[in-house]
Amino acid sequence: MNRSSRENSGTKRGKAANFVVQGSILAAAGILVRIIGMLYRMPLNDIIGKQGNGYYTSAYNVYNILLILSSYSMPVAVSKMISSRLARGEYANCRRILRVGLIYATVAGGAAAAILWFGADLFAELIKTPMSRYALKTLAPTIWIMAYLGVLRGYFQGMGTMVPTAFSQIIEQIVNAVVSVVAAGLLFQTGLSLNAARGAEDYSYALGAAGGTIGTGAGALTALLFFILLTATTGERALLSIKRKPGSGRPRRESYGRLMYLLTITVVPIVISSGVYNCSNVVDNYLFGQGMDRLGYGADEIAIFWGALGQYQLLFNIPVAVSNALSSSLIPSLTRAVSRGDRKQARARIASSIRFSMLIAIPAAVGITVLADPVCNLLFVSEDNSLLIRLSMAGSLAVVFYSLSTVTNAVLQGLNRMDLPIRHSAIALIVHVAVLEILLLGLKLGIYSVVIANIVFAFVMCLLNGFSIRRAARYRQEIKKTFLLPALCSVFMGAAAYGVYRGLLAAFPEGMLKGRLGMAVLVIPSVAVAMGVYGLLLVKLGAINEKELREMPMGGRLAGLFKRLGLL
Repeated sequence: MNRSSRENSGTKRGKAANFVVQGSILAAAGILVRIIGMLYRMPLNDIIGKQGNGYYTSAYNVYNILLILSSYSMPVAVSKMISSRLARGEYANCRRILRVGLIYATVAGGAAAAILWFGADLFAELIKTPMSRYALKTLAPTIWIMAYLGVLRGYFQGMGTMVPTAFSQIIEQIVNAVVSVVAAGLLFQTGLSLNAARGAEDYSYALGAAGGTIGTGAGALTALLFFILLTATTGERALLSIKRKPGSGRPRRESYGRLMYLLTITVVPIVISSGVYNCSNVVDNYLFGQGMDRLGYGADEIAIFWGALGQYQLLFNIPVAVSNALSSSLIPSLTRAVSRGDRKQARARIASSIRFSMLIAIPAAVGITVLADPVCNLLFVSEDNSLLIRLSMAGSLAVVFYSLSTVTNAVLQGLNRMDLPIRHSAIALIVHVAVLEILLLGLKLGIYSVVIANIVFAFVMCLLNGFSIRRAARYRQEIKKTFLLPALCSVFMGAAAYGVYRGLLAAFPEGMLKGRLGMAVLVIPSVAVAMGVYGLLLVKLGAINEKELREMPMGGRLAGLFKRLGLL
């Protein structure tokens, strides 16, 4: 191999490693954000209870769908447009895309905020939780803030750096945690006064839930201020630091009108795809509320069931956050490979993202199943968690399918096949609704109907996306190291974790295992042993090699440790 070939090969390996590292940075931030979310939801849940959590979750479902329709796709769309122009050295057009994105955010974000504010009462009635209207109103301004935030995150992601997004997510969640708990406590007390004055019981839960949603807006505003400062001080320098390729000539300058058109046709397919993909929660909320109302359940009972589902989703969302982070990193990276016509690099990106996602999702699903009892009682210690524990065990498989469907959606978007996730989501949603109605009204499985229908939805998405990726990229999915070996390692990991848990349960007196401290004594050693067993088995069985390990964050140290143990 000559020198230029070696340099070219080294550059490609470096870019591949950087893609994994950038995705891992965002994944690590996503996990940390979800952990902070779990930690603050414990005192928040202690304040507002399952009924308040039901109002909180219902409001978030409506907020999320409006956020998706207005601005959720902005980071993906902007990063996709920025990365493709950077590949051609069109730096002036990148600055123009930023300005166009901010104009789009003003219109779309403002419209969605107005719809949520003025439509809060209607939405709350439709989902059969009328008292969630207070939480809906407090979330309205957040949609507008998130629109601007999405554009600025996409700008930096398009330049290939996930660090600003990762850092902003962390500070956003910290502010969210503090403000949510404080505001929920204050407004819950206000609600108690209203209960006494009006002879009611629900105002404390409803206003407490609204207090929890205030933190979301405060966190988003903090992150936006961070990005405004970052863009004003380093945004231009970051763009200019990317060297133009020699001989690239003078790039053409695109008009603002053309860029607005291109942004719109980039956003719309992603919005429709994400909207259909994520609207299942709102559809579930509506169908479940209407169905349970038809079966004779009251609004308070419906809110309690939905609150338990929200608690289950809190556990479920942590491993799925890894896939969301990988998706954000994958799209600009894959777009650049496609723009260059580099099929080999594109297939390498696809394989890396799917494999890394499964390395996290499969053991997470097993862990949730075997440790559902102590983990749920650790997080929500003040309640009867028997329903939540059963939901977590029944729905743990959703972690795998949602993680895989999230990544494969991003793959199709990066391959410029925007239409396919839309079609697949629509087909999966039709199947999902049919399954939900049969289980809810026919078999009367209650809240379990929603969990099972969600698993079916994500599974159908995985199948359809997988077939399309194979055709579009001529990609053949590797099975053994991506699915089979992680699954085998996870089985032994789960057995070890459950064994430690049961051993500790037998070793300590029952009186010492009460409250959060007692549950932590059971959970922390079990999780630590599980992680150790899983990591050792991955290396021992060849599911991950030294080169792949070193490309991951902290991988060099882990590789050194495994070498000293004689495993590498």
